[in-house]
Parts: sequence; structure tokens; C-alpha cells
Amino acid sequence: MSEGDRPEESTRTFLACAAEVARLLDLEAATDVSEGRRARHLAGAARRPLLERATLPEEFFDPLMAAAVYDPDPSFCRWFVEPALYAFGRRRVMTALLGYLRTGTTAEIAGARRAWYCAHLPLRAERSPAYATSGSRDPALDEVDDVVDQWLKSSSTQQRDHSASASHDHG
Repeated sequence: MSEGDRPEESTRTFLACAAEVARLLDLEAATDVSEGRRARHLAGAARRPLLERATLPEEFFDPLMAAAVYDPDPSFCRWFVEPALYAFGRRRVMTALLGYLRTGTTAEIAGARRAWYCAHLPLRAERSPAYATSGSRDPALDEVDDVVDQWLKSSSTQQRDHSASASHDHG
């Protein structure tokens, strides 16, 4: 197993990622919450403030992507992906996830796959002030056909390599 592939390591990493997002938002550290629940508590506390902002500073992007990738629950990684989609655009979010897919640890690849699903959420003007008052935004932020093609190619290559490796191991 490589670093980040052990469940306890991934849990600690998720806590560190959620804590960094909370720190950027100036949220309390939630010291009164058990360590096992602290990451989920911080993620929940960060969700609304992240979505309520019309913009997010650049320093938020990497911590949001890391938190989304390390969040072990596919239902909750949306709490980090969605504000990143609104603030930075679907193209940038999907490109970052593609990077995790291509170069990440086993845990990061699994997390990128979970977050990829959330990266397809429909964006609605009433959901975030990140949209212009006209209810529209620069379409280039969300043009992703080429990124989706790259994801599919990388994903199928990984599947093929994994299958070949598994059959070689059994042979």
C-alpha cells in the first residue's frame, strides 16, 4: 500500500483538508467534537459559507479539491466540489480531478472518481451568487468535452492496466 492508501491515513488526511478549508473561512476548529466526527463537522460548517460567496480566493482551490478527493463519503464530497464548480468553473475542477486520476495514490484515484460524479452537478443561478446578476456566466468556465474525453481515456487505460496486472498475478 502506498501513502494515503490506508483507511486511517486517509481519515487523517481528510480531517487536515477539512480543517484547512475551515481555517480559510475563519471557522472555529470544533475542538468539542470527537476526532472521529471532527472532519464531517468542519465540512458541514463550511458548506453554507462556501456557497454563499460570490467569489473564492485562489487559495481555496487546492484545499477544496483535496477535501473533495479525501472525503470518504461520495454523498458529502459534493460539499467541496459544488462551491468549487461555482467559483472556479467545471473545467478547472474536472481538470484537477483528472490530475488526481492520472498521478494520485490508490486512495486519491478512488476519491477523484467519487468527486468526478459530483462535478457533473447542474449549476443554477439561484443556488450561488457566483453567477452574474443576469443569471449567466462565462461559458468557457464550464466547457469540458475535451477534459471528459481525457478522463474516459485515462480511466479505461487504468482499467485495462489493472485487469492485465490482476490476470498476470493469477497466472
